[in-house]
Amino acid sequence: MDTRRALLVDAFAAEPLAGNAAGVVPAAADLSTDQMRAIARELAASETAFVLPSGSADRRLRYFSPSQEVDLCGHATIAAHAHLREDGAVDPGEHTVETNVGVLDVEIERDGAVWMTQGTPRVERVDVGYERLGDALGIDPAALSDVGADAPTAVATTGLPFLIVPVNFLENLGAADPDSDAVAALAAEHDAAGVYAFTFDALDAESTLHARAFAPGLGIPEDPVTGTAAGACGAYLREIGAFDDLPEEMVFEQGHYLDRPGRVRVRVGADVRVGGRAVTSLDGRLTVPPDEEDDIVEA
Repeated sequence: MDTRRALLVDAFAAEPLAGNAAGVVPAAADLSTDQMRAIARELAASETAFVLPSGSADRRLRYFSPSQEVDLCGHATIAAHAHLREDGAVDPGEHTVETNVGVLDVEIERDGAVWMTQGTPRVERVDVGYERLGDALGIDPAALSDVGADAPTAVATTGLPFLIVPVNFLENLGAADPDSDAVAALAAEHDAAGVYAFTFDALDAESTLHARAFAPGLGIPEDPVTGTAAGACGAYLREIGAFDDLPEEMVFEQGHYLDRPGRVRVRVGADVRVGGRAVTSLDGRLTVPPDEEDDIVEA
């Protein structure tokens, strides 16, 4: 049986077992789609990145949640490049990565921070109805309508769409008790990967906002720390004029309600960029079934 190196790398964290764990398979060139899907199920991270050769970029990444392929994943991109640098496979500097949404720029800084340039942002305001949103998220609708005039609900994307939902206070966001079926239906109705709810009422005085992300349609009831959604939210904040002067760099905190606190750095200028650190928490090998078999990967 073929064995393959596989890692869990905690992205947007400075220490292990925090932030968002991404699976990373650094040598995936000869794996089939079914084998990648099986490995992602076995690793059971919210997303697993498979590193492949590319004809148009320095490397290609394919991303799989436990249930399906995902076009783009910020934290898995950060995790994969942090591992490659740690392993000596790449040097600090500018890199390009091919994804299902196109070729994106990645910068690896000498201190280990990884920055990912995301796709062209699009923001569309949508009227979902606060009663329906509140029922789906398990949040008092008044906590949503209270900020709705200045911060409307919208679908925002920099490669992977999210339904952006502002909440007035951290107390209400923290008490959210989402109905997974209702959230999945709501996201699907707006062609979004999930719902990204946030409040400016953050825990850390240096943080711009606190967020929670729910993507049950991808097999992820709640994602600890979400790079693509953070980039989309950064574009959204610029679009709605949330600040008199948009900060050069914003910090989005997330994951605290899952005991996996993390921080995403977001820069919105000519491009939208998200960045952060990552730490390897598990490094081992998986046994991969032959391509013609439909068995789950054996640990």
